[in-house]
Amino acid sequence: MTLSRERRTGIYLVIASALMWSTAGLFVRMADMDVWSMVAWRSAFSFVTLGAFLIVQRRVGKPRLSTYGMPGVAASVVSAFAAITYIASLQWTTVATVMTVYATLPFIATGIAFLWLRDRVTYRFVAAGGAAFVGVAISVGAAVSARDVLGILCAFAMTTGCATQIVIARRFPEMDTTMMTAFAALACLCIALPLMHFEILIPQQLLACALYGVFTTGIGYILLLLGSRRVGSGEAGLLSMLDVVLGPVWVWLFYDEQISLPVLVGGAVVLAAVLWYLASDRTTAVAAGQSLSGLD
Repeated sequence: MTLSRERRTGIYLVIASALMWSTAGLFVRMADMDVWSMVAWRSAFSFVTLGAFLIVQRRVGKPRLSTYGMPGVAASVVSAFAAITYIASLQWTTVATVMTVYATLPFIATGIAFLWLRDRVTYRFVAAGGAAFVGVAISVGAAVSARDVLGILCAFAMTTGCATQIVIARRFPEMDTTMMTAFAALACLCIALPLMHFEILIPQQLLACALYGVFTTGIGYILLLLGSRRVGSGEAGLLSMLDVVLGPVWVWLFYDEQISLPVLVGGAVVLAAVLWYLASDRTTAVAAGQSLSGLD
């Protein structure tokens, strides 16, 4: 099978974005800060990066018919909530546990779309979703403290927020998602400023926040935005699962953060369910790609 140049580029861009997103836990561990200070500094760097991208996009790119409006406001609020709870979850429990919960994103998004947009739900979805949540239950059973439980609850809140944001963007395809993400970062900054610790950061903390804001959030989002336009949604979802796999690996390599057996087993069950579920969309995407490649 030969891939069209456009699809191949899209695949590389989505993989690169997943690699960048997988470093979130690593930079949170590297910064070793309170939640609100981390949110504030990360959001400041993200807002500058995405704001610069918006300016360049409007000056040198083709004009796009996009709006912001109330859907953009709602999505920004949800995105800000997801970003804050994501950092909190990484602070309060292991990265592997957070990634296990986050891997259920396709199922939660599909469930929200079913309730709101009346999207069709297949038997494959029900079976894979049930298996995934069994895997999550196995991982959650490894919680050893109240702090762990709080981190898991934040991970669920974050995943639900991300899923809601995806469904809003689908319901309002004309919404400017880049502007939405930039304003979400600004909202996080405004919320965190009164609550953060005002102290001089050591170079390692400043570097971690900059890397998280610029690369993990800013450039990672831009690469996903550019790549997802070139591949099918199922294929993009499948490639993005690299984030779930690599996230725990980075903190294990650099901070020796061990993965307990229940979390490992539960994560494997969730990942297998997601891959099986997305395989049908990927088959469709590959078939479409083969059809298009004949036109190159």
